[in-house]
Amino acid sequence: MTPAAAAERSDAARNRERLLLAARDLIEEGGVAALTMDRLAERAGVGKGTVFRRFGSRAGLMLTLLDDSEAAFQARFLFGPPPLGPGAPPLDRLLAFGAERIAYVVEYGDLVLAAGHAARGRFEVPAVALWNRHVEMLLREAGFRSPEPWLMAGSLTATLDPERLLHLIRQHGVTTERLAVSWRDLVTRVVMAT
Repeated sequence: MTPAAAAERSDAARNRERLLLAARDLIEEGGVAALTMDRLAERAGVGKGTVFRRFGSRAGLMLTLLDDSEAAFQARFLFGPPPLGPGAPPLDRLLAFGAERIAYVVEYGDLVLAAGHAARGRFEVPAVALWNRHVEMLLREAGFRSPEPWLMAGSLTATLDPERLLHLIRQHGVTTERLAVSWRDLVTRVVMAT
């Protein structure tokens, strides 16, 4: 690698960190709606073209901002302690998954919604495919018998859709506790019906 290429990569990494820090500051100050590409470029002291080259779009920026939190969530349900992680009965893991996902949406929901407008469909995002596959696996382990358990998994995870959950919370005053109880009732009925 030439010294010029190394310096360019170093500058790009610094710009990326400066952009992400500025983006988080803008969100903290005014919510996700306050984060525009123009305001981000201005706050970070870079050109707007730099912002678009780095993230592609506002949705791409939101996906990047969610990377760490989504990776942490995935690590908890794939490798973490029970009941969310391995070692608990499958029904307990399913219940914990829903409760954790609801908490995640409460914390990051606006970012998730903004990221949902990315170029590919929101159902094709790798994280969504992983959640559905995880729920399908737990349904199978719990004894769910159906010719298409993946379809039931998709139906169950649809109840955890961020737009739906945030609407229930913000428009109808539904608490996260009530949402978790509703998830528990639904999943328990599905599993026990088989």
